[in-house]
Parts: sequence; C-alpha cells; structure tokens
Amino acid sequence: MTASSARRRGQRIGVDLGGTKIEAVVVGLDSAARGAAGPTSAAGAGPASAVSGPAPAAGAGDEPRVLARARVPTKRELGYEHVLEATRALVFEVAKQAGVDVIATPMGVAMPGSVTTRRPDGGRSDVALVKNSNTTCLNGRPFHADLARAVGREIAFSNDANCFALAEATWGAARGARVTFGVILGTGVGGGVVLTSDAGTPRAWDGAQGIAGEWGHVTLDPERGPACYCGRRGCVETYLSGPAIEREYAQRSGVPRSLAEIAARGKKEDDVARTLLDERVELFGRALATVIDVLDPDVIVLGGGVSNLEQLYEAGPSAVARWIFNDELATRIVKHALGDSAGVLGAALLP
Repeated sequence: MTASSARRRGQRIGVDLGGTKIEAVVVGLDSAARGAAGPTSAAGAGPASAVSGPAPAAGAGDEPRVLARARVPTKRELGYEHVLEATRALVFEVAKQAGVDVIATPMGVAMPGSVTTRRPDGGRSDVALVKNSNTTCLNGRPFHADLARAVGREIAFSNDANCFALAEATWGAARGARVTFGVILGTGVGGGVVLTSDAGTPRAWDGAQGIAGEWGHVTLDPERGPACYCGRRGCVETYLSGPAIEREYAQRSGVPRSLAEIAARGKKEDDVARTLLDERVELFGRALATVIDVLDPDVIVLGGGVSNLEQLYEAGPSAVARWIFNDELATRIVKHALGDSAGVLGAALLP
C-alpha cells in the first residue's frame, strides 16, 4: 500500500507516549475528520507556528474507527533507549494487528513537553530536542528524529495535552466549543488549547514557544512549595498530579495508598483523606481560575487519573468561581468523553 492510498483510505497510526503507559492505535477516519489539525512539529523540525495547519472541519457524524490497539508500560525509569525501543516496537505491533504498512501509513505521536533547538550546554542543535517532559529521560534528547529513524518514516508530533484537547473538541465533551482548554491531571499536570474556526475546524494552539496551556508549571508557592522536576518549587503539578496527592497522603497518614483508595476513603471515615482532597480542590480552583482569567474558554475538559475525583465536579466549579475575575462562572468544567484514549486519538488527527 502506498502512502497516498493509505491517506485516501483514512488510515492513521496514533501513539500516546505517557509517563505510565505507551498506547498505539490504528484508526480509520472519515474524510471530513482527517487533518483536523496539523502537527506541532515534524521529526527533525523546530517548534511550529502557533496554530496547527488548516484542514476540513469534522462533521457531526464523524467518529473514529479503531482498527487495532495495543499498550505497554512506559517504564521510564529504564531510560531513554528503553522508551525509544518500546515505542518503536509498539508501532510495528499495532500495525501488524491492523494489517497496515508502517511506512505507508501517516503517523502522529502525542507526548509530554515540547521541543527546542537549544542544547543543555547552551549551543544549538541541528534537530529538535525534547524539553519540559515529565518523562525526564527524554529531555535534551532528539526523540522525534530518533523515533522517525527507527520507524523509517516521517512522524507528526504534538504535546499530549494538545492531542487530548483536540480529540475532545473533535469528537468528545467539548464538541462545538469555540475555545477549549484540555486539562491533563495524571502522572503530571498539563494543558492544551484548541480554537475552533468559523468553519468548524478545531485547531491546536501551540504558542510562540510551544508552551501554550502549560498551567501545570504555574507556581502556587515558589518559596515553600514542594520541589518540582522543572527546578522550581510549588508548581501546580506538585499539588494536583496523582503521584503528588499519593505522596502527600502517605506523608500525613504514614500509610501509602493509591489515588482511588484515597478518593474512596475521603467519602467515609478517613479525615486525612477528606482534608487533603478538600485542600486540593481549593488549589484546583485557584489554579484554574488563572487560566480562565487569561483564556476565558467555553469548556474545560478534564482528563487523566485525577479527573476521576468526583470532588472536582461537585466542589470544583465553586472553588474556581471564588477566584475568577467575574461575578459568575460561565465556563463549563466537564469530564472527558473519550476515556483515556483521547490522547492517542488526537495523535491520529495530526498527520
């Protein structure tokens, strides 16, 4: 199968490289939905322009058809080469399941962080280097170019939160919104901005430096807050990510528990869990109010494991409303509609 025939048939490979898992799909896209946004950057390129490229709008009846799906643990503690090889192997595995040719099938990858051409030593790189990824073994490395070389074809890349927001704006909970802010509350905390044109085309907004939507690194307490991998203290991520909530609960109670256990116990007899979650909802309100004051989106879609906390939808809107520069909150705060597959489906929209 040639690349042009794969494109005509609407087949795409999407990959979501997360801190906990790597997921890959082969999807069939209706012709109206294909190209809802272009890539933030192609392999080997620097940061792209602020708005991903033009394309036809996704029609009301468009839905992704998942032809094959596979996932593996990221195991980021094993380092860069492991993550690179695990991603390459997963791409070929899912393509084999679907009976498609990797070389001929357009491919997009969602991953945390963005890219720079500035090397850690201050010099300039000829290829894009990953920056700001909470999978820190990727930072300063040419993952885009290395994966493209390993797979044997050009790949479109974008931030995982952009892909999440793009999928939810195209098919999910933010469908029809003019301005969507997609929130990732998982291993890390990120955000993506999607603007929908008058023609109905959702497009990811990357910003001049590729950091648009990165509310997870707004600092809430730069002096006394928890240390963040980015080198600062008190970032939103150090309070609202799943691991951060679990660490704080273990420190206060002396008993390590999963986020799901903490959530369940917060509704019952566990005062530590209840107090901690109440505090985190209040911080969620303060942090998200800052986003609304700047962006004023129609819809905020929450995704990631922490988004399953009922408190974010019950008490969260009131917490946000207390801090915004308005006398009422018109922005809707909603749970994702596409499950944990939004990122990988958004990646498939990139090429």
